[in-house]
Amino acid sequence: MLQCALRICAPSAILLFAFVFLAATPAAELTQPNVILIVADDLGYGELGCYGQQVIKTPNIDDLAQQGLRFTQFYAGSPVCAPARCTLLTGKHTGHAAIRNNIQPKGLKKIRDKYEWETPGQQPLPADEVTVAELLQRHGYATAAIGKWGLGMPGTAGDPNRHGFDLFYGYMCQEHAHNHYPKFLWRNDTKEMLPGNDGQGNGQTYSQDRFTEEALEFLHQKRDKPFFLYLPFIIPHLSIQVPDEALVQYASLPENPYPYKDKYIHHPKPHAGYAAMISYLDMAVGKIVKAVDELGLRDNTLILFTSDNGPAYKLGGADPEFFHSAGPLRGLKASAYEGGIRIPFIARWPGRVAAGKTSDQVAAFWDMLPTLCELTKIKQPSDLDGISFLPTLLGQRKQAQHEYLYWEFPAYAQPQAVRAGDWKIIRNSVDRDDPPFELYNLKDDIGEQRDVAAEHTDVVTRLAKYASEAHTPSKTFPLLPSERPKGYKPAAARSTP
Repeated sequence: MLQCALRICAPSAILLFAFVFLAATPAAELTQPNVILIVADDLGYGELGCYGQQVIKTPNIDDLAQQGLRFTQFYAGSPVCAPARCTLLTGKHTGHAAIRNNIQPKGLKKIRDKYEWETPGQQPLPADEVTVAELLQRHGYATAAIGKWGLGMPGTAGDPNRHGFDLFYGYMCQEHAHNHYPKFLWRNDTKEMLPGNDGQGNGQTYSQDRFTEEALEFLHQKRDKPFFLYLPFIIPHLSIQVPDEALVQYASLPENPYPYKDKYIHHPKPHAGYAAMISYLDMAVGKIVKAVDELGLRDNTLILFTSDNGPAYKLGGADPEFFHSAGPLRGLKASAYEGGIRIPFIARWPGRVAAGKTSDQVAAFWDMLPTLCELTKIKQPSDLDGISFLPTLLGQRKQAQHEYLYWEFPAYAQPQAVRAGDWKIIRNSVDRDDPPFELYNLKDDIGEQRDVAAEHTDVVTRLAKYASEAHTPSKTFPLLPSERPKGYKPAAARSTP
C-alpha cells in the first residue's frame, strides 16, 4: 500500500522539485540573455542629468542610471559617425578598422540605379567584416537595427541585412538622416514612404516616433526568443527638429537664432528645439524600458545606453557652450580631445548589474563585441582589439585592462591619440609632417588644459610607440604623409571643433 502511494506521488514530487529549482535559478542561466543597445547621435558627455546637465530634462535615462551602472570613462570608437559605428559592431579600433572616416563610395552606379538611392551613402563595410549581430544571429538570436546605419547602402557589401540583421528600418545614409521628417525610410532594401512629409523638413511623421514604434513592435514579436535590438537613434544630431508639443517645457529658454547659412534646416528657437530633442529621446528610452518590464523581460534583458561621439559644434543652431554639452571636457565632435570621444554609457540588468553604482573602468566601443560574446558564451573572432568588460558589469574582480586605447581620424584636424592608464597623448595635422604629441594626465587634468609633454618625455616616447604599432596603413583611409596618394594637398587650415 505504501509502495503504491509512493509510485502515485512520485510524479507530483518531481514536478514540485522542478518548480522549486526553476524558481531559484536566475533567468539568464536558463535562456540566452536579450540585449538592447541604444546609441544616441552626437549626444555629449554633459547632456544628461545623471552626467551633470542642469537645463535639459532626462528623467528616464537618469532613472536607467539609478537602476544600473554608470560609466565615467567610456569612449566612442571615433569622433564621428560611420567609423564609430564600425568599431562598435566589429570590435576593432580605427587603427585596424575597415571604416575610419565618413567618406562616400566611388562607382556603384548599377547598384545605385537599381535601388534608386537618393543620397550617396557611406563607404560600405566589407563583406568579410564580422559584426556582433552576425555572431548572435548565427546562434539563434532575432536581430534588428532601427535608426541610422551609415555603413553601406542597399545592394552593397555593407547592407545591414548582409551583416547579421534580420530587420533594418531607418536611414541607410547619414546625409539622409539630417532631416527628421524624411520622405521615406528604408525597410531592409525597400523604401517605405511617409505620406505628408515633403523631404524639406516639413511633415506629419517624425522619424523618432517611427523608430520607437518599430522597436516596441519588435519587442512584442520576439519576446519569446533571444534577441539583439540595436537602436542607433539619430537624436540629437542636426537638424534641430522636434514636434511642436515637445517645445512647451523649454519655452522660457533665452534664444539666439542661428544667423549663418549651412546644410542644416534651421529651427526658429534652437535652444528650446535642441533641449526638446534630447528630452524626446529620453521619452523614447522610457517607453522601451517600460515595455521590457511589462513584457516580463526585465530580468533577462541587458539594456545599454550610449552615444556615438561627442556633441556637435556650432552648426545649424547647436550651442554646446550654452548647454555645457561636453561637461568638463575639451573639444567636441570631430576632435580626439576628450569632448569628442568620451561619452555617456549606462548598463541596466536587474539582479545582475548593481543598481545606482558608478564605474571608472576605462572601456571603448571596440569592447562591445567581446563583452556580448562573453555574455552569450559565443566564441569571438581572433583579430580584435577589444576586451570584455562583462566582469565590470557583473561586479566581478577579475577585469582585464587595456594596455592602451588608440584613435586615429583622417579628417578635420587629422588627429591621432593614445590613452594608457591616466596618460593621454594627442597630436593633430598628422597628414602634414611629423607633429609632436601633446601629453595630458587625465586624472589631474580631465579638461586637457596643461600639456606636460616636456616634463615627461619618457611617457610620450612609450605612448608614441603604442600609436605606431596600433596604426595599420589603409589605402582607402590614408593617415600619414607616406601613405598619401600623389597630388594630395593637406587642408589649408586645421581647426579642432
